[in-house]
Amino acid sequence: MSKEIRFPHAGIVLLVGPSNSGKTTLLNRLINQGILLRSEIVSSDQFRILVADTEFIELNKRPKDEQEVLLAEYQLISQKAFTAMAHLIDARCGLGKLTIVDATHLWSEDRKKYIDLAQRKHVPIMAIALDIDDKLLFERDEQREQTRGRSRIKQQVRDFRSNLRSLKTEGFSSSYILNEVEVEDAFFGRSTNPLLQEVGAGLDFIGDIHGCYSEFLALLGKLGYQSDVEGLYSHPEGRKLVSVGDVLSRGPNSIECLKFFINHVEKDLAFMVDSNHGWKIARWLSGRKVELAHGDELIVAEFDHYEREHGKEAAEELKEKVRYLLLNAPSNLVFTSNGVGVVVATHAGIRDHYIGKESKRIRDFCRYGDTDGFEESGKPVRKDWFVNHISGETIVWGHDPRPQPTVINNTINIDQGVVFGGRLTAYRYPEKKFVAVEAQKDYAEDPDSLLQKWKKERFNPPNIQSFIKGYSVMTEDYGEIKIQADYVKSAIEDISHYTVPIEELLYIPPTMSPAPEPSSLDNYFEHPKEAFKYYRNQGINTMVVEKKHMGSRGILLLFKDEETAVGYVGTPRLGTIYTRTGRAFFEQELSHQMIKQLNTDLNQGQYFTKNNTDFVLLDAEILPWNLKAKELISSQYAHVSEVSLLDRKKLLEKLELAKLNGWEVDPWIEEYKGKVENAQVFREGFQKYCWDTQGVEGIKIAPFHVLAHQGRTYFKQSHLWHMEQNRELAKLSNLVIETEYKVVTNERSEEEAILWWEEMTENGHEGFVVKPETLIAKNEKGRLVQPAIKVRGRKYLHIIYGMDYLQPENLIRLKQRNVKRKQRHALMEFALGVEGVKRFVSQEPLARIHECVLATLALEAEPVDPRL
Repeated sequence: MSKEIRFPHAGIVLLVGPSNSGKTTLLNRLINQGILLRSEIVSSDQFRILVADTEFIELNKRPKDEQEVLLAEYQLISQKAFTAMAHLIDARCGLGKLTIVDATHLWSEDRKKYIDLAQRKHVPIMAIALDIDDKLLFERDEQREQTRGRSRIKQQVRDFRSNLRSLKTEGFSSSYILNEVEVEDAFFGRSTNPLLQEVGAGLDFIGDIHGCYSEFLALLGKLGYQSDVEGLYSHPEGRKLVSVGDVLSRGPNSIECLKFFINHVEKDLAFMVDSNHGWKIARWLSGRKVELAHGDELIVAEFDHYEREHGKEAAEELKEKVRYLLLNAPSNLVFTSNGVGVVVATHAGIRDHYIGKESKRIRDFCRYGDTDGFEESGKPVRKDWFVNHISGETIVWGHDPRPQPTVINNTINIDQGVVFGGRLTAYRYPEKKFVAVEAQKDYAEDPDSLLQKWKKERFNPPNIQSFIKGYSVMTEDYGEIKIQADYVKSAIEDISHYTVPIEELLYIPPTMSPAPEPSSLDNYFEHPKEAFKYYRNQGINTMVVEKKHMGSRGILLLFKDEETAVGYVGTPRLGTIYTRTGRAFFEQELSHQMIKQLNTDLNQGQYFTKNNTDFVLLDAEILPWNLKAKELISSQYAHVSEVSLLDRKKLLEKLELAKLNGWEVDPWIEEYKGKVENAQVFREGFQKYCWDTQGVEGIKIAPFHVLAHQGRTYFKQSHLWHMEQNRELAKLSNLVIETEYKVVTNERSEEEAILWWEEMTENGHEGFVVKPETLIAKNEKGRLVQPAIKVRGRKYLHIIYGMDYLQPENLIRLKQRNVKRKQRHALMEFALGVEGVKRFVSQEPLARIHECVLATLALEAEPVDPRL
């Protein structure tokens, strides 16, 4: 019966045998059969030519003194050739490629260096030894153009056979010894990488189940999986489940979870990777002496109960199936799309150069993660392996319980501690969505669990290394948002030196985009028609139009009392007010006065009591404009307007004088009359938004969003609801003013809104903002639409685009603007803001809130036309 030999998908294959044993002939045959690629083969002869232009030096016909010199030269050439060859093989192994090495490899020490290399690179190594009859070797040598000689071949045969017995024990993944007949009869093929699987119709990665079978079934139902008569769960779309390990231990029903994956892995309906708890139970089932603790001891009790219920034979049969499942679980799985590995499943983490490979070291790393000693409690100190992930695949993992899915550097932790009373989470790919169910109870009752530790350490500062190389934030409404490293560094610099404390910096309002298209009307750059058209095209017919206050954006976080603030920001305080760049809005004393006055007003009006809340988070406009833009106004706008007006009036006077002297200058006079008028409009434009203030006197706050109260966010409320809240706040405090608004539902109300816009902008007001009916609005395809579109008036835009922007040649050029990046940023920043507020309300760790704020500030650092 012929032998079947399958080359590994990657790694090293050593051909072993004396000269003329047919190694090169065999390889050429396999290349012609399409089994091997020529680029997969390296040979010592090939590298001797590459380094020294020759593969063989004839010694036999030389005088003895020449032989010694030539032998030394040949040995040096061979040494250099093997060194160069080793570098190439090392590189190929690192890239997960297969390399067949064609050389004699007669001695164990010759082979050991390749075995060591394969171990370092975590790839398999195979040996194929060709034990050919001596007579045939001599015959083949006589047919060669450059013969090796009988004595040399005899010596090689002696060396080969004296070392052949150790081949099986040297550490090869597999080895074969073939004679001349077996070489001809053997079937050669290629193995595929068992760690590679197709994404297919979609994947649902499941976090650490830990025996919480009821929650697992609830999550399957929520994901759309259906059970058949055999109790097998499948998805109508053909999706498959992927467990990131630890389906057992700690929880109440590990055996049912194990039976589920035994059946579903066997039927190719699910995948499961290796894990620390699984590995320990596998060794216990194999009769190894292991200490069962941290919930693993519950498995013993479950099997004892199972044996009492079903008998010893059934229990032993189940144990063997469990042992097989756990021992054969891969350390990692790479799921491919169009042949490209796009998403990786592992339990506790994986280094980039381990992905798609298997070895003892890789299995240990994937089971336990990157650890650095132990805490006093005996628990391992875990290092952030994910900060060094750069290879591009999305890595989905668990093991380290966190209150919410954590997305850093394209790695996603989906262990939300269901066994500790948290949640069981699924990550859907390629949709990049999370689905979760709440735990029915805290099964582990471990006060020192990592989930509890996270809650206790809520205000610990974030690890900058998690962000500095760029990272991703997973948002509910926009999906994954990737942040580039260069802009992260800029944002970190700002936060490190200029912003309010990060405990209080929980929300950055998004930039606001103008309409996708400029006005189609002559002598207008922006007009409401384009904003209404955008929303109608998105399937939104009810819009709210709010007058735009010309001030500065301000975020107000106000607490009912100082003690209450401790649970939310870690220190006692009445509140904070900051700008959309994260900096304190007022200098310290004025900020204290503003917050104290607002606190007094809201408490006297029973605001916190009536709304059953500890705090209120407001997104507002704070007036006048010169509160924050005083330097800009005095150094730029005022100076430019005065100088321009003076220069243009003088030029106009000279032109009128020239006309009196008979010059034909009428066109120039008309042009400069227009330019003088433009300069006057420019000066009046910014002055309208400025007035003097004394302390808190003269300062006005116009809230337009009540973002959150204790335990609640208000992103699903209509803008009419928010305007009503604005009205109630204005009744409680003289610092708060209402915002005028209108509702657009049809052509008539749209025309009325446009007329209102024309009247207010001609009177010098900035314009209005068009919004969909609700804060979070999506089109028929489920995609997020712009949360707001600003429409600014003709007069106001003089201070944005210049005094003469309405001149035809300027307006034509300006209307070629591209707002796509601005729109994209507006959507991403909005989704990040919503996500950050939700996390704050859920009292998640500071790092989770901070990643949203940092991402928004990083997006703001990207270059976008500031006039848009």
